[in-house]
Amino acid sequence: MDTDAQISERDRSPDPEPGPEQRSRSSRFPWLTGGGPWRRTGLLAAACVTCVLLLSAFVVQPFLIPSTSMENTLKVGDRVLVNKLAYRFGDTPRRGDVVVFDGTGSFAEEYPPENPVTSLLRTAASAVGLAEPAETDYVKRVVGVGGDRVTCCDKRGRIKVNGQAVDEDYLYPGDAPSRVPFDVVVPAGKLWVMGDHRSASRDSRDRLGAPGGGFVPVEKVIGRADWIGWPLNRVRSLHRPDAFAQVPEPGGTPASGRRHG
Repeated sequence: MDTDAQISERDRSPDPEPGPEQRSRSSRFPWLTGGGPWRRTGLLAAACVTCVLLLSAFVVQPFLIPSTSMENTLKVGDRVLVNKLAYRFGDTPRRGDVVVFDGTGSFAEEYPPENPVTSLLRTAASAVGLAEPAETDYVKRVVGVGGDRVTCCDKRGRIKVNGQAVDEDYLYPGDAPSRVPFDVVVPAGKLWVMGDHRSASRDSRDRLGAPGGGFVPVEKVIGRADWIGWPLNRVRSLHRPDAFAQVPEPGGTPASGRRHG
């Protein structure tokens, strides 16, 4: 028997046909293997964009600061990172938190619907901090929560919460805590919010006579601004200040001064 001839003949045989399992896998996912490097690059880019949008929608969203109402804490052009999980698991906004909220029905009227394509592009750009947020989105500091009595002002010009004067060291230099006197009790499930640049901020004070009385429903809060992520020379975390640490709860118990960040 000529075994060398048989081996040589076997070596010249074509590659074996792919098995049923391999053919099935290739036919089910042709987009993973075909189309060349440009197609694969495009698919990778699409996957990255999808991940970013999902992260922005449910976890952390960049928010472009469009006005001077929160100076000097936040400046025009800052990108803050809004923690959307901050109040998802039983926690609620606290005095001193900087929050982003949808002001529809409290701070803003309903706007007419915009072109669907324009809306999609604007939403995608604002989701990654490349465009200004929707006109109905606001960023302010929580001064009063449900049950609080917030008044302006004491003899030294300070705001009082539940009878306790608050030294707001985060205010814009030279600003008075408020030039508008008020005395409100915050309804349950609502917030009283104000900008840090009081003379340049349209906030709860400006809507005292409007429907809703300037109070923001807690369910309208998008998230808590926990960090400044851009520009690089402004990168920092945003802590809850100590200003409200001695404010008693409506029942008389001092509030917790615990910070986040």
